[in-house]
Amino acid sequence: MEVKIAPPDRSTALGKTGWLAALLFGFVAIASAHAEWRVTSSRVEKSPNESLIYRHTLLEDRASGTHATLDCAVFETKAATIETIDQPNSSGRQDLAKAMAQRGALAGVNGGYFDPQDAPVGLLVSDGKILSPLRKAKLLAGVLFATRDKIGITRASGFVMSKSVRSAVQCGPLLVERSAPIAGLDHARAARRTFAAVDGRGHAALGVSSAVSLANLGQILALRNVLGEVKPVRALNLDGGSSSGFWFAGEQRVISIPEFKPVRDFVAVVSRENR
Repeated sequence: MEVKIAPPDRSTALGKTGWLAALLFGFVAIASAHAEWRVTSSRVEKSPNESLIYRHTLLEDRASGTHATLDCAVFETKAATIETIDQPNSSGRQDLAKAMAQRGALAGVNGGYFDPQDAPVGLLVSDGKILSPLRKAKLLAGVLFATRDKIGITRASGFVMSKSVRSAVQCGPLLVERSAPIAGLDHARAARRTFAAVDGRGHAALGVSSAVSLANLGQILALRNVLGEVKPVRALNLDGGSSSGFWFAGEQRVISIPEFKPVRDFVAVVSRENR
């Protein structure tokens, strides 16, 4: 059974006066800066692969009374790894759900940024091949990568390409580093977000959030219990907004949060036995 979770309404209120919009913008920024996020509930579902779970988490900001959700695939990197799936041909481009099912993936999300001509923006490595080179840009602050025995997130300035790297995607900004939220992230703009996280102890996560700011997502992912026993050491923002999508093949059902528009590439979680 496939369960599709409808994306939120993208409509926005129009006709506000300039001064009222400015006041509202300022209020949201101030409230976000003093956010006090906490987990209110969490539901877990199993995968046929015992090393992988789906976690649906509800959160509340006690300072503002606002709410958020996270949908995540959390897994052990000794039994599962990530693959980047590129779709260079726009005419034959699949959505996330079809691409993951065709690959036989355990879970997946959309990948990195792409330009108006659908070319990848920043490093993209698939099956050990560099499809797009590393770029120096403030936004493209981090690299999510996988070698034969490791999944990591590192600053783009410190990333070194080698033959051992099988998959990689450059994106940003970094959301969490050394288990703490990154300072100076945008507080004002709320949007759906896609992210990757690692704990440095053999666990990783891919997920999406409801509409939150980058600063709020960093604060959320730094919470002690947001991913259960897995405490992110580093977390990286992937392409968000209308590109955000999530897919998980559960024990009893498939969970699908579809993206709004076609995207260039995906990050899939696959069993190491299925490589």
